[in-house]
Amino acid sequence: MVTNDLTIASPLQTARARGRVRGRLILLGPAFVAAVAYVDPGNFATNSTAGARYGYLLVWVVVAANLAAMLVQTLTAKLGLATGRSLPELCREHLPRPVNRVMWVQAELVAMATDLAEVIGGAVALYLLFGIPLLAGGLIVGAAAFAVLALRARGFRAFEIAIAVLLGVIVLAFAVNLLSARPDVSAAAGGLLPRMQGTDSMMLAAGILGATVMPHVIYVHSALTPNRIPAADETERRIVAKGLRTDVLLALSAAGAVNLAMLLVAASTFHGSGIPGTDTLEGVHAGLAGSLGAVAALGFAVALLLSGLASTSVGTYAGEVIMQGFLRRRVPLVVRRLVTLVPALLVLAVGVDPTRALVLSQVVLSFGIPFALIPVVAFTRRRDLMGSLVNRPATTAVASVITALVVALNLFLLWQLVA
Repeated sequence: MVTNDLTIASPLQTARARGRVRGRLILLGPAFVAAVAYVDPGNFATNSTAGARYGYLLVWVVVAANLAAMLVQTLTAKLGLATGRSLPELCREHLPRPVNRVMWVQAELVAMATDLAEVIGGAVALYLLFGIPLLAGGLIVGAAAFAVLALRARGFRAFEIAIAVLLGVIVLAFAVNLLSARPDVSAAAGGLLPRMQGTDSMMLAAGILGATVMPHVIYVHSALTPNRIPAADETERRIVAKGLRTDVLLALSAAGAVNLAMLLVAASTFHGSGIPGTDTLEGVHAGLAGSLGAVAALGFAVALLLSGLASTSVGTYAGEVIMQGFLRRRVPLVVRRLVTLVPALLVLAVGVDPTRALVLSQVVLSFGIPFALIPVVAFTRRRDLMGSLVNRPATTAVASVITALVVALNLFLLWQLVA
C-alpha cells in the first residue's frame, strides 16, 4: 500500500525483513500446539498396548493415522487462514441451529474425554516418578496447566514456543529409548501391511486413530491461524499458506515419529517376552526399567508427565474455542478447567484402571472425529468461503475417502460393542 509516496511494510514483510531464518520461523507454531495433542497420554496407552499385545502388527495403523492427520490439520489451518474464523464459528454461521447445538454437545464430550486421558496420564507419571497418589497427582496436573495457559497472556508466540519445547523433550526421550530397544527393522517393515487379528485389535486400531486424529485440535488449529500473520494481498496469502503447510509437515512428522517409537519400543521389548503387565503404563515403566535400564524408564515417565501437562493445557484452550465458537459465549478459565477436570478426578477417585480408562477415552474420541472432519471437508471445498485456497478436487476426494473410512470404522466398532 502506498501513501504519500511512502511504502508501508505489511506484517509479513516486516517479519521477513528480520532475516531469512526468522522470517520463516514466524510462520511456524500453530501446528506444534496441535501436534502435542497427538502425543498425549492416550497415545502412550494405545501404542504401548498395541506393541505389547500384537508386536508390529499395527504399525500400519500408526503410519496411516499420522498421514491422515497431516492432511486434516493442513485443511484445518487453511480453513482458518482463508475465512478468518474458527471451525466452530463457521459451524454456527452455516449450519442449522439444532445441528449446531448437537455439534457443541459432542464437542464438549470430546473435550472431557480428552482431559480424562491427559490428566490421568500426568497423574500416573507423577506416581511413577515421585510416588504421589493418583488423585493428588491429577489435581497437581490440573493446576499446573494454568501456568502453561498463563503464557498466552504474553502473546501467542510464548505459548507456542513453550509447547514446542515440551514436544521436543518428548521426542528426545523416545529417540533415546528407541535406540536402546533396537527394534527388528524387517519385522517393523512387515507391519506396514494392513491386517488385523480379531475384534480386540480393531478396538486398539480405533483407539490409535482416536489418539492420533484428535477432534479437539481440529477446532484449536482452526482458531490459531486466522489473522495470525495478516496477508496484504493474494501473493502474501499464498506465502502464509505455504508456511502453514510446512508447519504441519514438521510438527506432525515429529508427533508421528514419537507415536511410531512408542509402538516399536513396546513391540521389541515386551511382545512375547512373558513380562507381566506390559499393557499398562505402570507395567511398561517397570518393564523398561528391567529390560532397558533406569534411564529408559525415567525417560518414559518424564515424557508422560510433560505430555499430560502440555496436552491438558491445549485441551483447556480447546474448550474455550468450542464454547466461544458454537455458542458465542465465554466462561472464566477456572470454570472451564473444572468442567473438564472433574470427570478425570472421579475416575481416579473410584480406582478405575488408568490404562484401561485411557484406551477407552481414545475410542470415545474416535467417535467424535466425523463431527469435526465432515465440516472441515465441506467448508474447504467451497470457493465462496476459501477463495483461491479452495481445495483441489483430488484433495477433497482423498479427504472424503478418509472421512468415509473413519465413519465406517466407528459404525463397525459400535456394532461390535453392542453385539
